[in-house]
Amino acid sequence: MANPLRGEVIRLYKNCVFRHLKLLYLGREYPQGSAYFRERLKSAFMKNKDVTDPEKIKKLVARGEFVIKELEALYFLRKYRAMKKRYYEPEK
Repeated sequence: MANPLRGEVIRLYKNCVFRHLKLLYLGREYPQGSAYFRERLKSAFMKNKDVTDPEKIKKLVARGEFVIKELEALYFLRKYRAMKKRYYEPEK
């Protein structure tokens, strides 16, 4: 019997659906490079590949979604700072 949460985990890993940026997509702008991010992401998923408990899987997916929100916040903050530098004079 296939695990019903498998699709949710795969969607978390690589899909970019309805403008919800997912982990693999977010890694393109990672400060240490996309290859570094992809390697770390793959190792995190491979570490938990044998988890079969649905509750544990749901917790891991929730943690992944939390990481997505944190990365989005960091990227938006970086973009905001860049825009602020362009249009406002530095405060003295």
